[in-house]
Amino acid sequence: MTIHKEGYTTLAWSFIIFALLNLLSFYFFSFEAPVLSVIVFVVTLGLLLFLVSFFRLPKRPLTINENAIVAPADGTVVAIEEVQADEYFPDRRIQVSIFMSPLNVHVNRNPVSGEVAYSQYHKGKYLVAWHPKSSTENERHTVVYRKGNKEVLTKQIAGALAKRIVNYLQAGQEVKQAEEMGFIKFGSRVDLLLPLDAKIKVKIGDKPLGGVTVVAEW
Repeated sequence: MTIHKEGYTTLAWSFIIFALLNLLSFYFFSFEAPVLSVIVFVVTLGLLLFLVSFFRLPKRPLTINENAIVAPADGTVVAIEEVQADEYFPDRRIQVSIFMSPLNVHVNRNPVSGEVAYSQYHKGKYLVAWHPKSSTENERHTVVYRKGNKEVLTKQIAGALAKRIVNYLQAGQEVKQAEEMGFIKFGSRVDLLLPLDAKIKVKIGDKPLGGVTVVAEW
């Protein structure tokens, strides 16, 4: 396991703050209130370990399959439904939504190989990620992948805690399946909009792994 590049600055400052807080705690409390000093250490260490875990980048065997659409994110499948597309597509699509808790790996990956036909950032609200309107009203970044005559749309959606969406893709770019698409900091969700004839391979409650789990086939 390694640390993702998006975490370098955050973790550097976190280590500095951790060290300063515990030095001050030891200086002021270690003799007169040793229990308080221990509590400060345990709490700050817990927060530091949480941040390290949040930015982890585990090694895993990624799925490369031209007939498969792989999960763009780790998390839990919270919605599988037919919807009217609100962006790019004029027709109806199957939406698969993956909720990412703060404990999940937060790297987002390309569900398919192909050309980036569309890449657009949208400002918006910070509703909780499972809110029905978060897909259309929250801050989000939409990417459409084109593979031959087929297209897949992904949305990185900010939530109540997620305040920064990072996306590395630009329109016209050629990308490979399971490579990094971006990163969402501190929990949110990713939506997939698939063709109606896609064969869905997951169900509500499943816990896919980004770049590994096959969500659908076409």
